[in-house]
Amino acid sequence: MADASFKDVPELFEVDLTESLTSRTESLSTFRELGPPDLVHVLKSTGRSGQRDLGSYHYVSGVDASSSASLAAYINSLTYNIEDDSGWFSKGTSWKVKSGCYCCFNAFSRVDVRVDVKIPGGVQAYVVDLRGERHEATPEIWQETFLSAILRAILYSDDPTYWLEAYRKLDPITTPEGELRFLQAAEALFLKGWQVGSDPEIQVATVVSNHLTAAIMKYFGDSGRYQYAANLFEKILAREPEVASLLAKSYLGMNEEVKAVQIMATAIKQTPQSYTLLHVQCDFLRAKGKYDWALKLARQAVNCAPSEFVTWEKLTDIYIDLRQYENALLTLNSCPMFTYNGRDAHRNLTPARVHLPPKGAIVDILPERVKTEDDEADPALLRLPAPGLRGTWARAYSLLTRLVSQIGWDELLKTRSSVFVMEEEYRMQKAQTDTRPTGDKVIHEDGTVSSPLRGDSLQGQKAQRADDDASTRGVASPTQSAPDEDGHAAANDTDSETLANAEGLPTIRISTESAREKAAQEKEEAANGHEDTKENGVKGIAVDAIGKPIQAAENSQDGDGVQAASQEPFSFSNKRLCERWLDNLFMVLYEDLRVWTIFRAEVAHFKTQHVAYRKTGLEWEILGDLGLRLHHKEEAKEAYQRCLDTPRYSYKPWSKLLDTYAEEGDIQRTLQVAVRVAAYQWGEYAEMTYPTQIARCFFKLGQIHGHAKISYSLLSMGLPDPVLKIMESYLHYGTTFKVEGYDF
Repeated sequence: MADASFKDVPELFEVDLTESLTSRTESLSTFRELGPPDLVHVLKSTGRSGQRDLGSYHYVSGVDASSSASLAAYINSLTYNIEDDSGWFSKGTSWKVKSGCYCCFNAFSRVDVRVDVKIPGGVQAYVVDLRGERHEATPEIWQETFLSAILRAILYSDDPTYWLEAYRKLDPITTPEGELRFLQAAEALFLKGWQVGSDPEIQVATVVSNHLTAAIMKYFGDSGRYQYAANLFEKILAREPEVASLLAKSYLGMNEEVKAVQIMATAIKQTPQSYTLLHVQCDFLRAKGKYDWALKLARQAVNCAPSEFVTWEKLTDIYIDLRQYENALLTLNSCPMFTYNGRDAHRNLTPARVHLPPKGAIVDILPERVKTEDDEADPALLRLPAPGLRGTWARAYSLLTRLVSQIGWDELLKTRSSVFVMEEEYRMQKAQTDTRPTGDKVIHEDGTVSSPLRGDSLQGQKAQRADDDASTRGVASPTQSAPDEDGHAAANDTDSETLANAEGLPTIRISTESAREKAAQEKEEAANGHEDTKENGVKGIAVDAIGKPIQAAENSQDGDGVQAASQEPFSFSNKRLCERWLDNLFMVLYEDLRVWTIFRAEVAHFKTQHVAYRKTGLEWEILGDLGLRLHHKEEAKEAYQRCLDTPRYSYKPWSKLLDTYAEEGDIQRTLQVAVRVAAYQWGEYAEMTYPTQIARCFFKLGQIHGHAKISYSLLSMGLPDPVLKIMESYLHYGTTFKVEGYDF
């Protein structure tokens, strides 16, 4: 059946005919945001009565989805792509495309637009809703589908976490006319942008924080052509004042700072509660070194949107800039965390056969795609939990690593113990609570003092506690705050020996115990008359009561327990309860630092012994990722370079080094690495020029050196013609769209 395959298009052959279409129809209701890439299904036939038809499919993005004719044209192009293995002396069995179906998800109306093509025959376009029912495709539906397809092509173009087998990536916009149509569609549907969802770090998609605005800023920002984005936002500003934040960001990208400041000053009077506008001002002030001013704006942004992660993240960043590490840790502890929802994807079907033809001469420079000993690694490296973090968890972890890179692990632990209640302090608090009469006063977080009355019901006392739980200052629920059975809260404040003995890592999640479970446990403890439960926090006082200063705990450690006991409330008025997820992130950070410290110690030891330090390719790659996470850029670069010495098929080290060399302004090395990155991308059928990582790095260098120097450097490398043509296509895009540097 080799002659039933396409020459240079990947395919997955079906076990049962049209099973991919049936699966997509059943999965439509699970698509939450932009939807998956387009699905192209074709039926192939020999025309003979006894021969069974074959069904195959592949995924694609970047095809013009503005009309049924453009989608039918793509399927028609596949008819010329079937391999013909028949010889000149005999006519073999020739396969032809009998029919095809192109499926494109409309992220605005949540429907699937499909085009059936019969060859020979006609074209039929229709809409399939979430229930599987057919409807007619209207001009409005086509406009939304066109924009949805472009958004997917832009945002999925170089997303390393999104991978599909047999996925073709084509250029979504190849001409200035096509770009103009994109801008017109974006303007018409801009106010509906929130319907397509937003990044996982944004809890509630808004008019200015969604996938549409993210795609616009990425498309024009990667090439430095912010003026087109600014023109679009200028038109929309009259209808939607909140767009001022995006307009100001565009002018800042154009280095029009005076105009940007004027826009921000005017807009803040109209929309003083816009956290996105406050964040643009924050970033501008941070760039100018005015961290104190930025701090006031970041605090205001938190007040405007306390349920958004990004506002707390920005405030934490500025506290780190100001070296206010205790405040940074407290703010990080207050961040609201969300469940991570990845990109929409198709349901995986088991294909009868997979056809992945080699794509051009450029892939010949890649190593063999076979598993070798360089694909093995030490289990300790493979078990590191940090690479599995996604969404808000990954962003919070990056803040924690930024903290530790500035002040060191020991100082971070001291800061942590000074702002959060540690296990030893908790035990002393519990001991004091056990000896206290039930009618003691309680000091609440807001400073008020209350005393449980003898006649108060359990429900009444719980209502008071629930009032404390409503605090937005990040005080955890008791289940989150108290140390778990492995003593993690205390372990992080002890020496590394205690930490090394910890049995495994806890799952990073937010505790979701219901109020019903708490009430049942409180009733049970009230009946038993004792409070020996450590897991569920401090008992005998209000759930989120603030205790005495840490000095009382220190005194009791020094033997002044009698004096501490004589004071009326034993609580921590200057300390908080650490969220369980943050406590777990400390354990993740400890694992990273432990492995990194061992690695650097081994490197130093082997250097002194003048012995070569050997690792497998996968181990060097993991260590490079680890170095980047911990902000050790030079050591990470060295690890990635060592990874390239091994004959391992891996795209990541080349990709990381491409960004590194581009930031350093090293043209020669950037081009050498870019050739390999392009080979890997073409090997995975990413036949697109922009927006891609290579184009972004070329344009960054072009702003300084000009495109002519890059072009001459490519010529001097003596690349084969097919490879040189691919590399010059990135510069050709710059010439077509007049990217900065194209004319010198």
